[in-house]
This record gives sequence, C-alpha cells and structure tokens, in this order.
Amino acid sequence: MNSHIRATFIAVAFFIGLGADAAHVAAQPTEQVIKITAKKFDYTPNHITLKKGVPVVLEFTTADVLMGFNVPDLGVRADIVPGKVVRVRIVPDKVGTFTFFCDIFCGSGHEDMTGTITVVE
Repeated sequence: MNSHIRATFIAVAFFIGLGADAAHVAAQPTEQVIKITAKKFDYTPNHITLKKGVPVVLEFTTADVLMGFNVPDLGVRADIVPGKVVRVRIVPDKVGTFTFFCDIFCGSGHEDMTGTITVVE
C-alpha cells in the first residue's frame, strides 16, 4: 500500500472511531439545569431540592442590579450580572438543608434575600 493510500485509510479509520465516540457522548443524559432568577429582593425559586452526588447546573439571571449567590456550606459562590446568564455546576457532597443568600448589597431588603437548598440521598 503506498503512503498516500495508507494515510487516507488511517484517517478514515480514525474519523469512524471518533464518530462512534461522539455518538456515545451524545447519548449520555445531559445534566439537569435549574433556572434561578434573582431580583430585588428574592430568588425564584427560593427552595431547591438536589440529590447527593448528582451534578446539576444552576443558571442565574437578573434584570436588576449586580447580585451575589452564596451557599458557604456547599462551597458555591457566583456573581449574577444583569443581562448575562451565569452558570454554576454543582455536585452536592453532603445531605442536609443549606441556606443561600445574596452577598452583594443590592438595596434595602437585601438581608431578606435568602433561600434553601435541600440535598437528599
């Protein structure tokens, strides 16, 4: 087999292999996305239930002002920027109920901007 034909054969075999792998990846289930809207002075939803060890993406938006999202007990922190979608991937590693709150002062009422994440087995 000359070198040109051999290189073409190897390239085709390589791409066929990639196609099989790509199909395998596409067939895997996608992570759950939970959309959270932050606005003066609450989060919607303000209670989220997750499963321990199961990855999830929290997707934040706000139309108001710069806000924060902080769950210290789960090691999760994000700035929520007006006009942008902010995504945070989390894999809860412990069971319990954990408080989240806005940690960037967003005006009078800021101290009431809280919610909970409950992680179950």
